[in-house]
Amino acid sequence: MKHSLLTASALSLVAMAPLSVMAQSGAIQVDGSSTVFPISEAFAEEYQNETGNRVVVGISGTGGGFKKFCRGETSFSGASRPIKNSEKELCAENGIEFVEMPVAMDALAVIVHPQNDWASCMTTDELATAYGPEAQGEVDNWNQINPDYPDRDLALFGAGTDSGTYDYFTFAVVGEEGASRGDFTATEDDNITIQGVSTNPNAMGFLGLAYVEENRSRVNAVEISYNGGDCVAPTTETAGSGEYQPLTRPLFMYANAEDLKEDPQVLDFAEYMFNADKAPQLVRETGYLALPDSAFDQGLAKIEAGTTGSYFDGGSEIGVSVSDLLSN
Repeated sequence: MKHSLLTASALSLVAMAPLSVMAQSGAIQVDGSSTVFPISEAFAEEYQNETGNRVVVGISGTGGGFKKFCRGETSFSGASRPIKNSEKELCAENGIEFVEMPVAMDALAVIVHPQNDWASCMTTDELATAYGPEAQGEVDNWNQINPDYPDRDLALFGAGTDSGTYDYFTFAVVGEEGASRGDFTATEDDNITIQGVSTNPNAMGFLGLAYVEENRSRVNAVEISYNGGDCVAPTTETAGSGEYQPLTRPLFMYANAEDLKEDPQVLDFAEYMFNADKAPQLVRETGYLALPDSAFDQGLAKIEAGTTGSYFDGGSEIGVSVSDLLSN
């Protein structure tokens, strides 16, 4: 079955009950990234259908999800970036050890209105000019990004500041995670970015590629030129090949190591998510690039071995490919 990005059933998973009630009900708790949400939701729906065990999926953003996860409130946390050192410290303070597993590859896309015929390809320097901290209150016209662009007001949208998408975009484009102007429309709901850009010919936004794939008739994805290279369109193919840089990234699922040991339902769901016979197809149905079967086998081995910790040094890295992930 095709899993849409925010289906009615998905919303019911998010809003069933307050967390304390959910915890008392014995449901498996998943939270985190809005980007990873379609994957979490797909696994939750299929697992519930097959087993009858309840899985409650929330959307708090990557950062918000890690806060809950590191307080021991959830068993799984989806993330669109690696865990930060400050989040590792919070987990350690609360005695939370975690297993880190890549679940898919994704690309961030920059989008414009279909009537925008001047920004079909942009450089990362242009994006930094538009979104960097120095742009606040200063850059409000397209021709300030590039003098060849028209004299038109600029309206900017993008991921909320508690989102891993925001963290990765600012890191890859501006050069510093969390560094951006503060006067753009920042939202944890990617549908707001789609709506804002699709209804304003002067707008630009950034979000995960899967949401663009669902809305190809409403927005155009901008090709990106990185370090003077060719213009490359964001697609699952260019993300998988590593051509689309610097906005290609891995997506993750973090699991509470103690819950994996102590709660058979949590372990069962984890093993379900990394079953190579089912997982790659479910990931593809959500619009993301599935890792090779061997990556799911590797994730399953980490789960069963209880291998804890992160192989990233507290932050994102540019140019991480599938082969890089498999080598760790």
